[in-house]
Amino acid sequence: MISESKALSAAPSPQPQIGLFARLIFGSRWLQVPLYLGLIIAQAVYVLLFLKELWHLVAHSFDASEQQIMLIVLGLIDVVMISNLLVMVIVGGYETFVSRLNLSGHPDEPEWLSHVNASVLKIKLAMAIIGISSISLLRTFIEAGNLGTTRSNFTETGVMWQVLIHLTFIISAIGIAWVDRLSESGHRNKEASHG
Repeated sequence: MISESKALSAAPSPQPQIGLFARLIFGSRWLQVPLYLGLIIAQAVYVLLFLKELWHLVAHSFDASEQQIMLIVLGLIDVVMISNLLVMVIVGGYETFVSRLNLSGHPDEPEWLSHVNASVLKIKLAMAIIGISSISLLRTFIEAGNLGTTRSNFTETGVMWQVLIHLTFIISAIGIAWVDRLSESGHRNKEASHG
């Protein structure tokens, strides 16, 4: 008798029946797979760009000024940060919106993936964009000493717009985090009132 109850509890529960329209809607998430594959190709292009810039740094390391080397290194950091952003979108987006990757227990599983959801992914992406914008702005500030000369790649107005855009990214990230916090506290209050 006990073995029968164990066998019944060990048997998988039957999957609920889903209508054709619901299956079509739910299955449409697989249409995102080509998008993620495209981002993987974009990641490969960034690897090539990184190698090209690294080769440029090594080849011109003896005849370049310290400022030029610093700008190239900041460009390399920028490429790495964009690549990290791509990984977050590819892995986190696929896991959140398409299908589980079942990496639990894998030694290379990213730490952030275990608690990723749409709101966490939004905040991480906003922070990554701010980091990328910061590196770009730092490169502009390093070159700002050449403003008004023919060697400058920027105008004063261009620098001002970069600063304003960077501040907009920061304000947007704060707004996203604030709305997310309000949403979480609302869910907690609702659960507390039901519990």
